[in-house]
Amino acid sequence: MSLTVELPRTAGPGSGVGGMWNVVVLNDSHNTFDHVAETLAAHIPEITLADGYRVADRIHRTGCAIVWSGAQEDAEYYWAGLDGAGLTMAPLEAA
Repeated sequence: MSLTVELPRTAGPGSGVGGMWNVVVLNDSHNTFDHVAETLAAHIPEITLADGYRVADRIHRTGCAIVWSGAQEDAEYYWAGLDGAGLTMAPLEAA
């Protein structure tokens, strides 16, 4: 019979391999509010169309917004989808 020993955590979440990553959309002069809101809602499961309009407004007012944070692989997937739809993206950044 084997015994599993669980060691105490020495650091908080996101401090291990991979960590958390931010997907950031930048303001631009060629995407409409409708396109930004619809694209966010279509590509990021947690964002509804109403949320998309709120985020589009934040992007317009402040110049950028973090639209999703999480594991690097998922962040890369969402980033590529938004970029492919024509949104202006900041480089992926570690949270």
